[in-house]
Amino acid sequence: MNNIENYNQQMYAQQAYQQSLTLIAEAVQGEKEDQVFYDYLISLAPNQEQIEIITSIRNDEIKHNQWFREMYKALTGNDVVVTTEEQFVSPANYEAGIKKAFFGELKAMEKYRVIRAGLPYREYRDIVFEILTDEMKHAQLYNYILTENISKNVPESMQENTSANTSWNKPEPVGYPDQWIQYTQYLVNEALSDVERGVNLKHILQEFILMGVLVGKGYTPEQAYETVENWELSGESQLLYQSKNIK
Repeated sequence: MNNIENYNQQMYAQQAYQQSLTLIAEAVQGEKEDQVFYDYLISLAPNQEQIEIITSIRNDEIKHNQWFREMYKALTGNDVVVTTEEQFVSPANYEAGIKKAFFGELKAMEKYRVIRAGLPYREYRDIVFEILTDEMKHAQLYNYILTENISKNVPESMQENTSANTSWNKPEPVGYPDQWIQYTQYLVNEALSDVERGVNLKHILQEFILMGVLVGKGYTPEQAYETVENWELSGESQLLYQSKNIK
């Protein structure tokens, strides 16, 4: 490697590191607003199961915030300066709030992947990888809540047609949310393997959100995975094929 190539690599690594620090600082902004948002969702949750799911997600996010603050302090010697405290605006309703939270998880995963790539020490990359794992679980849980609430609003005639189109029975986990997390762990592991292999994140999210929808409709995680993979390989889904080839 010549001096110019070495210099360019060093410059790229430094820029990636500075971007990671900037995004870590962004990740801990709006903490108070987030707390009010989670309290809002919990207050509107229709049953104890969904209260427990959202509470567990809130507690994870508090933990993530603290980890990012400690990481920033260790790397820079300074505390994160909170520069934005936005006023909380209530979503139109509970379902709109869950959708907002769901897409927030997807956006966070994109940001955290960039943070992880620019960190120079494996110790911190491992912490961000654990946070990414939690965010994937959160997205699955929000998807489950959306599926549950949407299905309750579907007319009975349509529900009957839906169940007639599938030969698999929906499982009935006895504990929430941990039983659902354990039940779908196969999908989480497969998604994380794709992350490690450098598969395009948009493609990963498309695939595993689709799989989560199928699990909500009664497929086992393994059946959901096989079905979506077949959609891609057979060309039945052109969008999955296209997103996989985006670098």
